[in-house]
Amino acid sequence: MHHQTWEQSFDSLAPAPALGHHVLAQLRRAIITGDLAAGTHLVESKLSATFDVSRGPIRDALRQLQVEGLVESRRRGTYVRGLTSADIEELYMIRELLEFAAVRAICEREGVDLEGVKAELRRMREAFEAGDRQAFASADLQFHTAFYDAAGYPRLSAVWAQYRPTFADMLAVTNAQDGDLAPTLRDHELLLESVAGGDTEGTLEILGRHIQGSLDRMRSAYGAKTA
Repeated sequence: MHHQTWEQSFDSLAPAPALGHHVLAQLRRAIITGDLAAGTHLVESKLSATFDVSRGPIRDALRQLQVEGLVESRRRGTYVRGLTSADIEELYMIRELLEFAAVRAICEREGVDLEGVKAELRRMREAFEAGDRQAFASADLQFHTAFYDAAGYPRLSAVWAQYRPTFADMLAVTNAQDGDLAPTLRDHELLLESVAGGDTEGTLEILGRHIQGSLDRMRSAYGAKTA
């Protein structure tokens, strides 16, 4: 009799689709962009029919959204909480703390590999020249994520990874409002130049202005979106 190893017993099984992740991503974006207004009742049965999935992935997504503070549980079910101005302030405060730590570590060490950051800046330039706002926003977020990778602190990267999807959707809001993307591109060029030069104080000053500018645009864009 042939006995399979435990690894072989799974060889014929196709990987299950990440249904919960898909539902979570779609709901998160709809909430952050305001397509799902604050106070909307999220009924599991209706969401299950809309996404054509069982209630399991729906419950998983709603639990994660509650952790992220985007929905809240009440006596009669789950409701959209949305993003308040206080939420936006707090998210950017967290981002500043995390990213300051990452770029400070890079500036204070010699020989840090910045090729990943440079590659994302090239993607930003290409997207800018092509007039592709979606690709520009994607490369923008990847540019900042590459700093965490370069810093070499996996736990710091893991914390950022928790908030990255939220910032990706927030960028979708600001990106729709921005006119000329050239100043944003130039900000990233200056930031990389300063990091590569090892100028810690100069880098933190540039990064602080960049994050504050992003916060200001988010306040403006989100206010217009939800007004």
